[in-house]
Amino acid sequence: MDTVIGLLLAAVALITVVTLVRAVRIVPQQREDVVERLGRYKRTLNPGLNLLVPFIDAVRTKVDMREQVVSFPPQPVITSDNLVVSIDTVLYFKVVDSVKATYEISNFLQAIEQLTVTTLRNVIGSLDLERALTSREEINRHLSGVLDETTGRWGIKVTRVEIKAIEPPPSIRDSMEKQMRAERDRRAAILNAEGHKQSQILSAEGEKQAAVLRADGDRQARILQAEGQAKAIRTVFDAIHQANPSQKVLAYQYLQALPQIANGQANKVWIVPAEMTKALEGLGGALGGLSRAAGDEPQAGVDSGAVEREAAEAARAAAEAAQEVNAEVRAAEAQVTSRPTSPQGLPAPEPVSPDSLAGDSTVDRQPERG
Repeated sequence: MDTVIGLLLAAVALITVVTLVRAVRIVPQQREDVVERLGRYKRTLNPGLNLLVPFIDAVRTKVDMREQVVSFPPQPVITSDNLVVSIDTVLYFKVVDSVKATYEISNFLQAIEQLTVTTLRNVIGSLDLERALTSREEINRHLSGVLDETTGRWGIKVTRVEIKAIEPPPSIRDSMEKQMRAERDRRAAILNAEGHKQSQILSAEGEKQAAVLRADGDRQARILQAEGQAKAIRTVFDAIHQANPSQKVLAYQYLQALPQIANGQANKVWIVPAEMTKALEGLGGALGGLSRAAGDEPQAGVDSGAVEREAAEAARAAAEAAQEVNAEVRAAEAQVTSRPTSPQGLPAPEPVSPDSLAGDSTVDRQPERG
């Protein structure tokens, strides 16, 4: 008897505990529970402590009210240029009405996936591959608008749709890589050509400025050199006029300069001026008339014969130098005339003998010595 009473008390206690457990429902934050009474919708349990009628009320579904992220597997889609591409999509959504999400559709996740695939095929089917690769923002906006409009009656809000990847066929990827590589090579060649062009322009400008500066420096140097030569000539000219030299001094200086004119290996042609004979005559006259010129009479102890011999030797040296020059001129003319394409040589001047030069001067001086 006592055993039966104990079993009854235990059963009553167990039933009481089960009843309390089924009557009390604690709902966490960001979740709603849909309650049915005898198979019909009764109410929605909000977060917190809620009481139910045991064995009459039952929780149908527990709906998460937070925003959820679903990544769909790659889907093959055909573009307008008949290329099959694989597209991965990511969907962001949240449940705004737990009752509609429970009773309006059996599986809203599967419905959203299929709706996304069909909408994506419609959108991509109207675009070619190049535009599909570069129009992701447009595709995302179109998908968001269609999904949000359709899923609104299910109590679901689509917040964002993102295309994670668009994978074209391997052959198309190879062609695109080659095209991109060619485009990069073309841009690199253009940049190299532009750099070479700029370098050439800068080099040409630098050479131009350097040439202008060199020409200006050369011009200034020539101007300064010409001014210096002009000043030197004026100084010499003024000095000569201030000294007022006689004709015999000038003739003697001219006669001394003749051997220096004929000297040098580079002197191939030497033109003997016609005034040389006159200069020699003037020199002879000057030397013969030393005793008659005023203020130029020879002093005691000066040998006039030595002076005449020195003048004769100078005249003979000048004549010999003239003959050597004439010989070099004839040799040059012979070399020129031996070549048919060379220009004709200049006629050789008549040779001047030392005796004639010396004779002219001595003839003029003989009467003076007498």
